[in-house]
Amino acid sequence: MNEQSREQQLVSAARDGDMDAFEALVHLYEKRVFALTLRMCGNPEDAAEAAQEAFLAAWQGLAFFRGEASFSTWLYRLVSNACVDLLRRDGRRRASAGPSLDDEELNLDVPDPAPSPQDAAERQELREEIERGLSALSPEHREVLILREIHQLRYDEIADSLSLDVGTVKSRISRARKQLRNFLLKSGNFSPLPASKGTEKEG
Repeated sequence: MNEQSREQQLVSAARDGDMDAFEALVHLYEKRVFALTLRMCGNPEDAAEAAQEAFLAAWQGLAFFRGEASFSTWLYRLVSNACVDLLRRDGRRRASAGPSLDDEELNLDVPDPAPSPQDAAERQELREEIERGLSALSPEHREVLILREIHQLRYDEIADSLSLDVGTVKSRISRARKQLRNFLLKSGNFSPLPASKGTEKEG
């Protein structure tokens, strides 16, 4: 049985009230969900709270999930909603020093597997500046950029996840990239965000 078929079986069983099946789904997605909430919320405590709220919303809403979108797309919508609600509710923004983005996730080319101490320090500085730049974005702009550049979702998948039209998604991503670019230019650490993997496949 492939992963997709197993997931469909788990979703079907969980929708019928099987808690073990739902726990298996949580185990399947918890790392990806926490990675998203951590970058949205900026610290582990808020991230854990948002992730818990998202999974609770998933359990409560699973009976109404009909599979028009994939389970992952539906779950990402709940996760994004939980993060934005938490940030708005408490007026929180990401801390200036959040989790670092690794080079692979940002598609940064690192040809030398053993960089010099100076190269390593420069890349660490860039990652920290990118994190600070992300923290300066609004939650709405931050989430679309994270879903696109880090989680590698297509435009239509982001639109489905956030209940937006594709045009709005593209507009927010473009504005978020511009704001992040301007932030990096001002900091003297400009490195343009590369295109996402499979980036121009929008459908």
